[in-house]
Amino acid sequence: MGRVGQVTLNAICLPSLGAYYFTMSSEDPLANDSVLVTSAMAAQGSRTVKHANTFAVFDGYGDIRPSAGGGDQGVYHNGTRFLSRYEFLIEGVRPLLLSSDITRDNHLIAVDLTNPDLMAGDRKRIQRGLIHVFRSKFLWQGHCYERYRISNYGLAPLSFKVNIRFACDFADIFEVRGMVRSRKGNVGPPVTKSTLIEIPYEGVDGIRRRTRLEFSLPPETLNEQLATVPAILGTGEEMNFSVVVSCLLEGNNVSLPVSSATAYRESSLLLQKARGRECEISTSNMHINTLLERAISDLRMLLTEENGILYPYAGIPWFCTPFGRDGLITALETLWFNADISRGVLDYLAANQAREVKADQDAEPGKILHEIRMGEMTNAGELPFAKYYGSADATPLFIVLAGRYLRRSGDIEFARKMWPHIESALNWIDTFGDQDGDGFVEYIRKTENGIENQAWKDSSDSVFHQDGALAQAPIAICEVQGYVFAAKKQAAFIADHLGFKNIARDLRNEAADLRKKFEHFFWDKELPGYVLALDRNKRPCRVKSSNMGHCLFANIASPAHARVVAKLLMEDSFFSGWGIRTLARGEPRFNPMSYHNGSIWPHDNAIVAEGLANYGFKAEAARILTALSHMSQYTELNRLPELFCGFRQRPNQGPTLYPVACSPQAWSAASIFSLLQSCLGLSIHALNRCIHFQRPYLPENIQNVTIRNLTVGDGAIDFTAVRHQDDVGIHVIKRTGAVSVVIDK
Repeated sequence: MGRVGQVTLNAICLPSLGAYYFTMSSEDPLANDSVLVTSAMAAQGSRTVKHANTFAVFDGYGDIRPSAGGGDQGVYHNGTRFLSRYEFLIEGVRPLLLSSDITRDNHLIAVDLTNPDLMAGDRKRIQRGLIHVFRSKFLWQGHCYERYRISNYGLAPLSFKVNIRFACDFADIFEVRGMVRSRKGNVGPPVTKSTLIEIPYEGVDGIRRRTRLEFSLPPETLNEQLATVPAILGTGEEMNFSVVVSCLLEGNNVSLPVSSATAYRESSLLLQKARGRECEISTSNMHINTLLERAISDLRMLLTEENGILYPYAGIPWFCTPFGRDGLITALETLWFNADISRGVLDYLAANQAREVKADQDAEPGKILHEIRMGEMTNAGELPFAKYYGSADATPLFIVLAGRYLRRSGDIEFARKMWPHIESALNWIDTFGDQDGDGFVEYIRKTENGIENQAWKDSSDSVFHQDGALAQAPIAICEVQGYVFAAKKQAAFIADHLGFKNIARDLRNEAADLRKKFEHFFWDKELPGYVLALDRNKRPCRVKSSNMGHCLFANIASPAHARVVAKLLMEDSFFSGWGIRTLARGEPRFNPMSYHNGSIWPHDNAIVAEGLANYGFKAEAARILTALSHMSQYTELNRLPELFCGFRQRPNQGPTLYPVACSPQAWSAASIFSLLQSCLGLSIHALNRCIHFQRPYLPENIQNVTIRNLTVGDGAIDFTAVRHQDDVGIHVIKRTGAVSVVIDK
């Protein structure tokens, strides 16, 4: 995913938060995936909740406050912001914040407030701290449920008014991100009754949308901007009332709101369903335990039921929708921990695999989905993302996941079900993916509004030459060739188990040929390392980038070259102390504040760490785990964000956060599971009912890891990995079924 367009950033130091933040303005707000930022949104202390295709971003008070530059706060449904302002006031004044929290399962936001001094002219009418307000809110089936409990702790009765200011801009998510539209739909006159108000909007896509606010107590004042509820409380008395905000779409079967208690109970059951067959993980490091708990909660929240299939939406706020690449990488990172996620991803992407050429969607037979959008701009044809296929890497990664899932689950019948889709994906790789027949997969967009760079670094400026000049498409980027190599190896593994021995042999031969060709054309001994890409003239982009670490992940690198890459990636030019940068310091276009050219991405680091571990560089993989876990101590709720800035680690200072990073982000949350797996060298072979540890290793800040209920076929195992001075011991605590354990030291 990317935000195309150059950006300018201005630093704001917030030392009390232990980090630096930036304001950003886009020089190209019309560019695809651009983000317009005029406030440091990373510093606002947001609270995020999600259910299905509805999500909400509130501030720490539980409010939605419009800012001069817009901001990302709001209640969103199917790609549209239905509520753009929502502020709770006492006598027209904002309360004082006592505490703000979100439950560990990301289900319920809870906020405690009190009143400031409330004045009547120059007289203090109500002294500060006499009124307590508890507000809680959660989402369910297109509705935002909020309950208020307001108490009087004074020695005398109190009479006052509470106000709720609200607004509905019905902005498409791409508008919120900064895109300017030439036309907009129309907001109609509100429909008001005693306890509710509906604000209608007729979109340019012909769809009628409505925002409804319904109050359990009849407001004294109710119009399209304000609701006022009187409060008369005796000493020690309290009042309760609720507000339900509903996002209603014409033709969409959004049910009428049920009671708050019923909605909360039903939404809790869905979170339990999302747990699937997760194993339990605990470590000796309490902070890493907190990081794991937050990651699990974030993944459960982002898992969304699509036609009966659970699929991890990519991230909030900008990518709360299915993305192929993100779903696949999230599944790969969590495969050992919860294989159900991978099954859902494979099922969903197979069902949405392209079947014909559609240039306006960058679609070709066999190609795997890049993203699906549901907003007004997409519906109206202003953007091509209704069902968009502009990624070169999702198709081989689909095959890689299918092979790994078979190894992890042992489910031959599911592999048989996937085989026609795998064959179709392989055909895409060899034909549409390699249209010039040189043996490498290249990308070039077919639609003007499509994404220019169709690998994970999909910013318009992320692929370039040593002089900084942008590479021209068709572009063969290095990691995609690695993914294709891994895909053919995994497809051969599947073919073997389905009895297609000749196909398996041919695929292995093709993979071997690709590795030889790749080493010849992509290795640059002067760099030293794998070049970033080959441009349309087959001219190499001689740039030191983290992409070469993905080549280790795919196992396409020779052992000798892997050693060179491992050494390079751990040098100061790449490794900031917080993690590995996307681009080495000193390269052209390097900017630690950029989206892809010098920033640090947790999922990128997890992939690189797996690659390092593949070639035996466990200490280096553990160093990445330590760096990222340390970084998360400085983030709200201990989340690993989508990305952060690539400045070097400074003594007694926190990392520099990226202002518009998604948080939570699925593949960032999942990275902690991948990092642990890489350090332990853990692999599961359900077909052989075996758990394999390849040179297990733990960093100094983790003395032990305990994993319970790790399923292997119809069996399961509990074990503890204990760090010693020279190695890691594996101790089996409990075993059910015929599960064997193999440890290679």
